[in-house]
Amino acid sequence: MSVVIAFLIVGILGLILGFGLAVADKKLAVEKDPKLEELEAAMPGANCGGCGYAGCQAYAEAVYSGKAPAGLCSPGGAALAEKMGSILGIEVEVKERMVAFVFCRGNGEVTKTDYEYRGMGDCNAAALLQGGPIGCKEGCLHLGSCIAVCPSGAISKDEKGNIVVDKEKCIGCGKCTAVCPNHVIRMVPYAQEWICACSNHEPGGKVRKACQVGCIGCKMCETKVADSPFKVESFLSSNDWNMDQSNAAAAAEVCPQKCIVRRS
Repeated sequence: MSVVIAFLIVGILGLILGFGLAVADKKLAVEKDPKLEELEAAMPGANCGGCGYAGCQAYAEAVYSGKAPAGLCSPGGAALAEKMGSILGIEVEVKERMVAFVFCRGNGEVTKTDYEYRGMGDCNAAALLQGGPIGCKEGCLHLGSCIAVCPSGAISKDEKGNIVVDKEKCIGCGKCTAVCPNHVIRMVPYAQEWICACSNHEPGGKVRKACQVGCIGCKMCETKVADSPFKVESFLSSNDWNMDQSNAAAAAEVCPQKCIVRRS
């Protein structure tokens, strides 16, 4: 009988304590500003970290407190930036959407191989062994470390073995650019069509020995086309995004290496 009474006493005490904690929780709870709640609800929920914060909620809190601007969320894009500005009643500078691009098309068919790699399927591990197995030490290692870290499934290998990015799926988080040991993946404007898909800054003679489609710095894309947006510096061509792109296709046409490609 005493055992039953003891259980009853413990049960009653538990109920009293539980009720007390529930009341205290309501009394002591800090109410959120409705604007902060709106900001949190507007977040895409990707939690990719591309904005520089631990997740969507942390970024929303930073914007609310004035510690971060409203246009840093790549997945949310311009629409989210404008909505955040509307919620807070502030002017927001909407930045152009940036997505990842692989500046290399040197697959196994066109690139020299120095040795057979049999290690971990990781680009950073391969890069520790004489810069990797491919002849171009500034090119893509094709082991897919970028594929493994992409949170949106935007990166894959095409039929030729090239690592490619689907710009429609890319959320611009930058995780792929951080993991690439050769910095072959970089961010480019979403609307940009023509890009020199090469990262090699060596003279043309050395490039030809390593890769059949690498930029040789011949400057034909720059000098043979009037008002070309492509300029060659340190033996490598690049597109000036701020220039008129009307003649970009013509620049690609005169490129002898065909390394200026049109991104789909």
